[in-house]
Amino acid sequence: MKGLTLAGGFLLLWWLISLSGIPAFLLPSPPAVAKALWNGRTFLAWHTLITAAEMLIGLVSGVLLGALLALAMIFSPRLQRWLMPLVVTSQAIPVFALAPLLVLWFGFGISAKIAMAVLVIFFPVASSFFDGLRQVSNDYLDLARTMGASRWAQLRHVRLMAALPAFGSGLRMAAAVAPIGAIIGEWVGSAEGLGYLMLNANARMQTDLCFAALFILVLMTLLLWKTVDALVRRLVNWAPENG
Repeated sequence: MKGLTLAGGFLLLWWLISLSGIPAFLLPSPPAVAKALWNGRTFLAWHTLITAAEMLIGLVSGVLLGALLALAMIFSPRLQRWLMPLVVTSQAIPVFALAPLLVLWFGFGISAKIAMAVLVIFFPVASSFFDGLRQVSNDYLDLARTMGASRWAQLRHVRLMAALPAFGSGLRMAAAVAPIGAIIGEWVGSAEGLGYLMLNANARMQTDLCFAALFILVLMTLLLWKTVDALVRRLVNWAPENG
């Protein structure tokens, strides 16, 4: 209810500002954006499907890569010393600098956008999950060893269970940043998707269409985050903060 009230207040403020004499090519009114949404519903739906596919495939791939990296670093301290600098360096390089290279290597298709999304997504998952895995209480691990638990059993029954809340936090962050890689990839080189549509609409001064695509992107991101949040709450419903 609070979210709807906030959204309604934002729309009202936006409408009032648009009536203050600002040119429509700078700030279209909400009715103009709604009209652009309706008139362009067919091709907007197509471009939305493209971006949604890039986001979802990138999210799943990035989560799997991040989780595997975290597990690998926990199992092997030597591997951790090699991987951690590479993981941090991958985030130190601006994604805009990598986007043209990925388009050059993977082409203008969906592969480059998925690769860009994976680069943005895997770090919060790997970082959060790794921190959760290594911050397990030693008392629990000592008890498991005393009971004769193997290293795999310790990982499965102690480390993984204790790290699930941290992993859930990484998933939420990944869902929130999932559109970034896909949209940047579409801006750099693409012939379809909401990012491509926004770029072309902006070049043609079709600001209402640009806002319409941005509105769809925001809704997609919110829906993805809410879905991931609901899944995380079911996964770790025993944790106090997820009750």
